Amino acid sequence: MSEPESRSPAGALLAYYSFVGFEVSANVAEEVRDVRRVYARALFGSLLVAGVVCVLVGLAASIVLDRAELAESSGPLLAVVQAADAGIPDWPFSVTALIAVANGALLTMIMASRLVFGMAERGACALRGARVLLHHRTPWVALVVTTAVAMGLTRVGDLATLANTVVLLLLLVSLSTNTAVLVLRRDRVEADHFPALVILPVLAIASCRLLLWQQEARTWLFAGILLAVGGGAVPAGPGALVAQRAGRHRAEGDGTSRLSR
Repeated sequence: MSEPESRSPAGALLAYYSFVGFEVSANVAEEVRDVRRVYARALFGSLLVAGVVCVLVGLAASIVLDRAELAESSGPLLAVVQAADAGIPDWPFSVTALIAVANGALLTMIMASRLVFGMAERGACALRGARVLLHHRTPWVALVVTTAVAMGLTRVGDLATLANTVVLLLLLVSLSTNTAVLVLRRDRVEADHFPALVILPVLAIASCRLLLWQQEARTWLFAGILLAVGGGAVPAGPGALVAQRAGRHRAEGDGTSRLSR
């Protein structure tokens, strides 16, 4: 395999990681009015805009910079501006990057806490993460637990390992989600919803399986340890399934979760 061909899967993994954050928006979709119509359009619209911007930056960088400079640069857009000598200072790019990273981290922590809260509310988590503040309805226990876990992960691995592990876990989630889409298409529901084309989850499953083969053994080991530790917080047995079903019926009967009341 030639060098460009060997770098293609690595570039695909990097591109996959750059879109981290879009999938976590599904966990706060219940806050949106007319979510069946608005959320799908917003999600695909933002993906389209982000994809176009990434392509334009890549084209501009490949035209202005040579391969050696581009390979050594950690900020291709900033490198293009510096090479063009447009007189634009560097600090706006640093501020923009800082805001983007902080926004992504904040959204991820919100997603994680809401996920733990939902699991605890339905009896699928051994932690008491269903506790919320009296007036603000903030899932404070889930937020404290997920924040502590995130801080602990920064002490057990370097940034590259954590990033690769995030990609691997997201690939597994995407694989299971798109498989569920194909299975659930057989169910008939009366409520209006967004119908996805069959080819989309099929292509997603194929791409996830291809990218999973590119992960290193160390990444699989680290992800396996995290899954084993996380699995210890999930109760097993018929009692857990009954509790989950009862929680689901309560949520469906109320029409909303306790967070949005």
